[in-house]
Amino acid sequence: MEPNSEITKEKYGVDISSIREAQVRIDPYIHKTPVFTSGSLNDMCRRKLFFKCECFQKGGAFKFRGACNAIFSLNKDQADKGVVTHSSGNHAAALALAADLRDIPAYVVIPNNAPNCKIQNVIRYSGQITYSQPTLQSRETTTTKIMQETGAVLIHPYNDVRIISGQGTIALELLEQAPEIDTIIVPISGGGLISGVALAAKSINPSIRILAAEPCGANDAALSKAAGEIVKLPETNTIADGLRASLGSLTWPVVRDLVDAVITVEDQEIIEATKLCYEVLKVVVEPSGAIGLAAVLSDSFLNNPAWKDSNHVGIVLSGGNLDLGVLWDSICGL
Repeated sequence: MEPNSEITKEKYGVDISSIREAQVRIDPYIHKTPVFTSGSLNDMCRRKLFFKCECFQKGGAFKFRGACNAIFSLNKDQADKGVVTHSSGNHAAALALAADLRDIPAYVVIPNNAPNCKIQNVIRYSGQITYSQPTLQSRETTTTKIMQETGAVLIHPYNDVRIISGQGTIALELLEQAPEIDTIIVPISGGGLISGVALAAKSINPSIRILAAEPCGANDAALSKAAGEIVKLPETNTIADGLRASLGSLTWPVVRDLVDAVITVEDQEIIEATKLCYEVLKVVVEPSGAIGLAAVLSDSFLNNPAWKDSNHVGIVLSGGNLDLGVLWDSICGL
Protein backbone atom coordinates (compact mmCIF):
# COMPACT_ATOMS: atom_id res chain seq x y z
CA MET A 1 0.00 0.00 0.00
CA GLU A 2 1.33 3.43 -0.97
CA PRO A 3 1.98 5.85 1.92
CA ASN A 4 -0.10 9.02 2.14
CA SER A 5 1.95 11.83 0.59
CA GLU A 6 -0.60 14.45 1.65
CA ILE A 7 0.49 14.24 5.31
CA THR A 8 3.50 16.53 5.63
CA LYS A 9 5.31 18.27 8.45
CA GLU A 10 4.79 21.58 6.64
CA LYS A 11 1.03 21.03 6.73
CA TYR A 12 0.55 19.59 10.22
CA GLY A 13 3.82 20.16 12.10
CA VAL A 14 4.13 16.37 12.49
CA ASP A 15 4.53 13.59 9.93
CA ILE A 16 5.37 9.91 9.85
CA SER A 17 9.11 10.64 10.04
CA SER A 18 8.80 12.66 13.26
CA ILE A 19 6.63 9.91 14.74
CA ARG A 20 9.16 7.23 13.80
CA GLU A 21 11.94 9.39 15.29
CA ALA A 22 9.89 9.64 18.49
CA GLN A 23 9.51 5.86 18.52
CA VAL A 24 13.29 5.41 18.46
CA ARG A 25 13.82 8.15 21.08
CA ILE A 26 11.36 6.78 23.64
CA ASP A 27 11.89 3.07 23.02
CA PRO A 28 14.32 2.60 25.97
CA TYR A 29 11.82 4.07 28.42
CA ILE A 30 8.25 3.12 27.49
CA HIS A 31 6.30 -0.12 27.67
CA LYS A 32 5.20 -1.62 24.36
CA THR A 33 1.65 -2.14 25.57
CA PRO A 34 -0.29 -5.32 24.77
CA VAL A 35 -3.34 -5.69 22.56
CA PHE A 36 -6.22 -7.59 24.16
CA THR A 37 -9.17 -9.24 22.44
CA SER A 38 -12.47 -10.63 23.77
CA GLY A 39 -14.85 -13.02 22.05
CA SER A 40 -17.67 -11.83 24.31
CA LEU A 41 -17.21 -8.18 23.36
CA ASN A 42 -16.81 -9.13 19.69
CA ASP A 43 -20.21 -10.83 19.86
CA MET A 44 -21.79 -7.78 21.50
CA CYS A 45 -20.79 -5.44 18.68
CA ARG A 46 -20.60 -7.94 15.79
CA ARG A 47 -17.03 -6.86 15.01
CA LYS A 48 -13.57 -8.01 15.98
CA LEU A 49 -12.12 -5.61 18.51
CA PHE A 50 -8.47 -5.00 19.35
CA PHE A 51 -7.86 -3.15 22.62
CA LYS A 52 -4.58 -1.22 22.80
CA CYS A 53 -4.00 -1.23 26.55
CA GLU A 54 -2.30 2.08 27.29
CA CYS A 55 -3.60 1.70 30.85
CA PHE A 56 -0.51 -0.53 31.23
CA GLN A 57 1.84 2.24 30.11
CA LYS A 58 4.29 3.71 32.61
CA GLY A 59 2.45 6.32 34.62
CA GLY A 60 -0.79 4.49 33.90
CA ALA A 61 -1.68 6.27 30.65
CA PHE A 62 -0.64 7.02 27.07
CA LYS A 63 0.57 10.47 28.13
CA PHE A 64 3.99 9.10 29.06
CA ARG A 65 4.83 8.60 25.38
CA GLY A 66 4.47 12.26 24.46
CA ALA A 67 6.01 13.52 27.69
CA CYS A 68 8.99 11.21 27.26
CA ASN A 69 9.51 12.34 23.66
CA ALA A 70 9.35 16.00 24.70
CA ILE A 71 11.73 15.60 27.65
CA PHE A 72 14.35 13.64 25.73
CA SER A 73 14.14 16.08 22.79
CA LEU A 74 15.49 18.92 24.95
CA ASN A 75 19.12 19.96 24.65
CA LYS A 76 21.22 20.01 27.82
CA ASP A 77 20.87 23.75 28.47
CA GLN A 78 17.08 23.52 28.21
CA ALA A 79 16.87 20.36 30.29
CA ASP A 80 19.02 21.75 33.11
CA LYS A 81 16.38 24.43 33.76
CA GLY A 82 13.62 21.86 34.01
CA VAL A 83 10.15 21.67 32.52
CA VAL A 84 6.79 23.09 33.53
CA THR A 85 3.19 22.29 32.65
CA HIS A 86 -0.33 22.76 33.90
CA SER A 87 -2.50 19.68 34.09
CA SER A 88 -5.19 18.17 36.28
CA GLY A 89 -4.45 14.63 35.29
CA ASN A 90 -2.29 12.15 33.48
CA HIS A 91 -0.01 14.60 31.65
CA ALA A 92 1.16 15.97 34.99
CA ALA A 93 2.25 12.55 36.23
CA ALA A 94 3.72 11.58 32.87
CA LEU A 95 5.85 14.70 32.68
CA ALA A 96 7.05 14.26 36.27
CA LEU A 97 8.03 10.66 35.56
CA ALA A 98 9.85 11.48 32.32
CA ALA A 99 11.67 14.35 33.99
CA ASP A 100 12.65 12.08 36.87
CA LEU A 101 14.14 9.61 34.39
CA ARG A 102 16.28 12.40 32.94
CA ASP A 103 17.02 13.72 36.43
CA ILE A 104 15.70 17.23 35.79
CA PRO A 105 13.10 19.29 37.69
CA ALA A 106 9.41 19.12 36.75
CA TYR A 107 7.20 21.99 37.92
CA VAL A 108 3.55 21.02 37.76
CA VAL A 109 0.63 23.42 38.19
CA ILE A 110 -2.44 21.50 39.34
CA PRO A 111 -5.91 22.96 40.00
CA ASN A 112 -6.95 22.55 43.60
CA ASN A 113 -9.92 20.35 42.64
CA ALA A 114 -7.88 17.68 40.81
CA PRO A 115 -8.51 14.00 41.66
CA ASN A 116 -6.37 12.94 44.60
CA CYS A 117 -5.10 9.79 42.86
CA LYS A 118 -3.61 11.91 40.07
CA ILE A 119 -2.01 14.33 42.55
CA GLN A 120 -0.43 11.37 44.33
CA ASN A 121 1.01 10.13 41.04
CA VAL A 122 2.81 13.46 40.53
CA ILE A 123 4.20 13.31 44.07
CA ARG A 124 5.29 9.70 43.53
CA TYR A 125 7.36 10.78 40.53
CA SER A 126 9.01 13.72 42.36
CA GLY A 127 7.09 16.46 40.58
CA GLN A 128 7.14 19.88 42.28
CA ILE A 129 3.48 20.86 42.66
CA THR A 130 2.03 24.36 42.72
CA TYR A 131 -1.74 24.57 43.18
CA SER A 132 -3.90 26.99 41.22
CA GLN A 133 -7.56 27.87 41.09
CA PRO A 134 -9.59 25.54 38.85
CA THR A 135 -9.74 27.97 35.94
CA LEU A 136 -7.66 28.03 32.77
CA GLN A 137 -6.64 31.63 33.45
CA SER A 138 -5.32 30.77 36.91
CA ARG A 139 -3.48 27.71 35.61
CA GLU A 140 -1.81 29.67 32.81
CA THR A 141 -0.92 32.64 35.01
CA THR A 142 0.67 30.38 37.62
CA THR A 143 2.58 28.50 34.93
CA THR A 144 3.91 31.73 33.40
CA LYS A 145 5.14 32.89 36.79
CA ILE A 146 7.08 29.63 37.29
CA MET A 147 8.60 29.94 33.81
CA GLN A 148 9.78 33.46 34.60
CA GLU A 149 11.25 32.43 37.94
CA THR A 150 12.99 29.23 36.82
CA GLY A 151 13.51 29.42 33.07
CA ALA A 152 11.77 26.06 32.78
CA VAL A 153 10.57 24.92 29.36
CA LEU A 154 6.81 24.74 28.89
CA ILE A 155 5.54 21.32 27.77
CA HIS A 156 1.90 21.75 26.78
CA PRO A 157 -0.34 18.73 27.44
CA TYR A 158 -1.36 18.36 23.78
CA ASN A 159 -0.67 21.43 21.61
CA ASP A 160 2.99 20.55 21.05
CA VAL A 161 4.52 18.73 18.06
CA ARG A 162 6.76 16.67 20.36
CA ILE A 163 3.74 15.50 22.31
CA ILE A 164 1.73 14.68 19.18
CA SER A 165 4.66 12.75 17.69
CA GLY A 166 5.06 10.72 20.86
CA GLN A 167 1.38 9.83 21.01
CA GLY A 168 1.50 8.75 17.37
CA THR A 169 3.76 5.85 18.31
CA ILE A 170 0.65 4.10 19.63
CA ALA A 171 -0.60 3.68 16.07
CA LEU A 172 2.78 2.39 14.86
CA GLU A 173 2.67 -0.34 17.50
CA LEU A 174 -1.01 -1.14 17.09
CA LEU A 175 -0.81 -1.61 13.32
CA GLU A 176 2.24 -3.85 13.75
CA GLN A 177 0.41 -5.92 16.37
CA ALA A 178 -2.88 -6.13 14.43
CA PRO A 179 -2.31 -5.13 10.78
CA GLU A 180 -5.83 -6.19 9.78
CA ILE A 181 -7.36 -3.22 11.63
CA ASP A 182 -9.51 -1.06 9.33
CA THR A 183 -10.81 1.42 11.93
CA ILE A 184 -9.34 2.98 15.08
CA ILE A 185 -11.49 4.61 17.76
CA VAL A 186 -9.70 7.11 19.98
CA PRO A 187 -10.81 9.28 22.91
CA ILE A 188 -10.72 12.98 22.11
CA SER A 189 -10.12 15.97 24.38
CA GLY A 190 -7.39 18.45 23.44
CA GLY A 191 -6.60 16.26 20.46
CA GLY A 192 -2.96 15.30 21.01
CA LEU A 193 -3.66 11.57 21.12
CA ILE A 194 -6.00 11.36 18.16
CA SER A 195 -3.82 13.72 16.10
CA GLY A 196 -0.78 11.50 16.57
CA VAL A 197 -2.77 8.34 15.89
CA ALA A 198 -4.45 9.78 12.79
CA LEU A 199 -1.22 11.14 11.31
CA ALA A 200 0.60 7.83 11.83
CA ALA A 201 -2.22 5.50 10.81
CA LYS A 202 -3.27 7.41 7.70
CA SER A 203 0.34 7.79 6.61
CA ILE A 204 0.65 3.99 6.70
CA ASN A 205 -2.85 3.20 5.39
CA PRO A 206 -4.71 6.14 3.80
CA SER A 207 -8.00 4.20 3.76
CA ILE A 208 -8.07 3.45 7.49
CA ARG A 209 -10.93 5.10 9.38
CA ILE A 210 -10.17 7.23 12.44
CA LEU A 211 -13.14 7.89 14.73
CA ALA A 212 -13.14 10.09 17.81
CA ALA A 213 -15.08 9.14 20.93
CA GLU A 214 -16.36 12.08 22.97
CA PRO A 215 -18.72 12.61 25.94
CA CYS A 216 -21.99 14.39 25.17
CA GLY A 217 -21.24 16.67 28.11
CA ALA A 218 -17.96 17.83 26.55
CA ASN A 219 -18.78 17.65 22.85
CA ASP A 220 -16.70 20.56 21.54
CA ALA A 221 -14.90 18.37 18.97
CA ALA A 222 -18.20 17.22 17.46
CA LEU A 223 -19.44 20.81 17.36
CA SER A 224 -16.14 21.97 15.87
CA LYS A 225 -16.29 19.36 13.10
CA ALA A 226 -19.85 20.42 12.29
CA ALA A 227 -18.99 24.13 12.28
CA GLY A 228 -15.70 23.82 10.43
CA GLU A 229 -13.92 25.82 13.12
CA ILE A 230 -12.92 25.44 16.76
CA VAL A 231 -15.91 25.69 19.09
CA LYS A 232 -15.20 26.17 22.80
CA LEU A 233 -17.76 25.26 25.44
CA PRO A 234 -18.47 27.60 28.36
CA GLU A 235 -18.53 24.56 30.66
CA THR A 236 -18.35 20.78 30.54
CA ASN A 237 -20.17 18.13 32.52
CA THR A 238 -18.98 14.54 32.24
CA ILE A 239 -17.68 11.68 34.37
CA ALA A 240 -14.76 11.47 31.91
CA ASP A 241 -12.56 14.02 33.71
CA GLY A 242 -9.70 13.52 31.24
CA LEU A 243 -11.82 14.62 28.25
CA ARG A 244 -12.72 18.18 29.18
CA ALA A 245 -10.07 20.16 27.26
CA SER A 246 -10.59 22.09 24.02
CA LEU A 247 -8.84 21.51 20.71
CA GLY A 248 -5.62 23.42 20.06
CA SER A 249 -4.17 25.28 17.09
CA LEU A 250 -2.00 22.28 16.18
CA THR A 251 -4.54 19.54 16.81
CA TRP A 252 -7.58 21.13 15.18
CA PRO A 253 -6.27 20.94 11.57
CA VAL A 254 -5.58 17.22 12.02
CA VAL A 255 -9.00 16.59 13.53
CA ARG A 256 -10.63 18.67 10.80
CA ASP A 257 -8.86 16.89 7.93
CA LEU A 258 -8.08 13.35 9.09
CA VAL A 259 -10.68 12.32 11.70
CA ASP A 260 -13.57 10.75 9.82
CA ALA A 261 -16.24 11.37 12.46
CA VAL A 262 -16.86 12.08 16.13
CA ILE A 263 -19.12 9.68 18.03
CA THR A 264 -20.66 11.21 21.15
CA VAL A 265 -21.86 9.04 24.03
CA GLU A 266 -23.72 9.68 27.26
CA ASP A 267 -22.06 9.25 30.64
CA GLN A 268 -24.19 6.19 31.37
CA GLU A 269 -22.79 4.52 28.25
CA ILE A 270 -19.26 5.35 29.44
CA ILE A 271 -20.01 3.83 32.85
CA GLU A 272 -21.34 0.64 31.27
CA ALA A 273 -18.25 0.38 29.05
CA THR A 274 -15.98 0.89 32.05
CA LYS A 275 -17.77 -1.94 33.87
CA LEU A 276 -17.28 -4.20 30.84
CA CYS A 277 -13.57 -3.48 30.86
CA TYR A 278 -13.43 -4.61 34.49
CA GLU A 279 -15.77 -7.57 34.21
CA VAL A 280 -14.86 -8.96 30.77
CA LEU A 281 -11.37 -7.71 29.89
CA LYS A 282 -10.27 -7.77 33.56
CA VAL A 283 -8.54 -4.43 33.00
CA VAL A 284 -8.59 -1.33 35.24
CA VAL A 285 -9.59 1.59 33.00
CA GLU A 286 -10.70 5.09 33.93
CA PRO A 287 -13.94 6.34 32.32
CA SER A 288 -12.02 8.58 29.89
CA GLY A 289 -10.08 5.50 28.78
CA ALA A 290 -13.15 3.32 28.27
CA ILE A 291 -15.04 5.72 26.03
CA GLY A 292 -13.85 4.03 22.85
CA LEU A 293 -15.66 0.85 23.86
CA ALA A 294 -18.74 2.92 24.68
CA ALA A 295 -18.59 4.39 21.16
CA VAL A 296 -18.30 1.04 19.38
CA LEU A 297 -21.26 -0.30 21.37
CA SER A 298 -23.41 2.76 20.68
CA ASP A 299 -26.35 2.82 18.27
CA SER A 300 -24.70 5.64 16.35
CA PHE A 301 -21.86 3.27 15.45
CA LEU A 302 -23.54 -0.13 15.27
CA ASN A 303 -26.52 1.06 13.23
CA ASN A 304 -24.75 3.59 11.03
CA PRO A 305 -24.32 2.34 7.46
CA ALA A 306 -21.20 4.52 7.13
CA TRP A 307 -19.36 2.07 9.42
CA LYS A 308 -20.76 -1.21 8.07
CA ASP A 309 -17.32 -2.10 6.68
CA SER A 310 -15.56 -1.40 9.97
CA ASN A 311 -15.06 -5.03 10.87
CA HIS A 312 -11.64 -4.97 12.58
CA VAL A 313 -11.67 -2.14 15.08
CA GLY A 314 -8.79 -0.91 17.19
CA ILE A 315 -9.78 0.78 20.45
CA VAL A 316 -7.29 2.79 22.49
CA LEU A 317 -7.82 2.22 26.23
CA SER A 318 -6.01 5.43 27.02
CA GLY A 319 -5.52 5.24 30.78
CA GLY A 320 -6.26 3.57 34.08
CA ASN A 321 -5.67 6.22 36.74
CA LEU A 322 -8.69 6.55 38.97
CA ASP A 323 -9.40 6.64 42.67
CA LEU A 324 -10.34 3.13 43.80
CA GLY A 325 -10.97 4.15 47.40
CA VAL A 326 -14.74 3.73 47.10
CA LEU A 327 -14.28 0.25 45.65
CA TRP A 328 -11.95 -0.82 48.47
CA ASP A 329 -14.31 0.66 51.05
CA SER A 330 -17.21 -1.30 49.61
CA ILE A 331 -15.20 -4.54 49.56
CA CYS A 332 -14.00 -4.05 53.14
CA GLY A 333 -17.55 -3.35 54.23
CA LEU A 334 -18.85 -6.67 52.94
